[in-house]
Amino acid sequence: MAYDLLLNDRLDRFIRDRHRGETAVLVANGPSLNETDFDLIRGRLTFGLNKIYLGFEKFRFYPSYYVAVNELVLRQAAGEIKGLNCVKFLSNRANDLFCNDALTYVLNTTHPQDRFSETPLYGLHEGWTVTYVALQLAYYMGFARVVIVGLDHRFDFDGQPNETTLLKGTDQNHFSPAYFANQAWDNPDLANSEESFRIARQRFEAVGRHIFDATIGGSCDVFEKRPLSNCFH
Repeated sequence: MAYDLLLNDRLDRFIRDRHRGETAVLVANGPSLNETDFDLIRGRLTFGLNKIYLGFEKFRFYPSYYVAVNELVLRQAAGEIKGLNCVKFLSNRANDLFCNDALTYVLNTTHPQDRFSETPLYGLHEGWTVTYVALQLAYYMGFARVVIVGLDHRFDFDGQPNETTLLKGTDQNHFSPAYFANQAWDNPDLANSEESFRIARQRFEAVGRHIFDATIGGSCDVFEKRPLSNCFH
């Protein structure tokens, strides 16, 4: 109990409404990142997801915040995640590897109380995509606008949604061919992800906030689409 109270106090003091009224860029991991103009993103408040560190050098980009909840990602990238010099929000699915510290918040994503949580104090629903977790965190932090890039929403995979499979060879589903190359990954669930996105859009718009999709050629039709160059006026 004392541990939970300490974590909750840190979240309330340092995270809740920290960016009220501001704009965040959520950098997802689709191949379209290779066509994205990062000159428009650098210097802005950003969320990086999963194995975004594979693009730091190429894109000359470093996130303000980092989010990862998938257990395979947490375990495959544990060393890189621990080395990130930004605030990190991680699932409790790998509690043997990560603990709370000055830059790290280990949050409950295994037994959330709500489908869309306005506060991580009571858990965050994973929504079949880490992007949904980042949107809940952005809401909690008070962002009025979230601009998403790299949400290609297209995957080539074998097997059923949510099934863990081995990706043989290079990865064509993400911005780096090394992303899940010759590694296990959990097949995406696009239908449930879209349901999550619709919930996020409704919750943002209900309080006058907005989510824009600036992905180049993205296949997700849930959010209002805008060119990245028109998202910051």
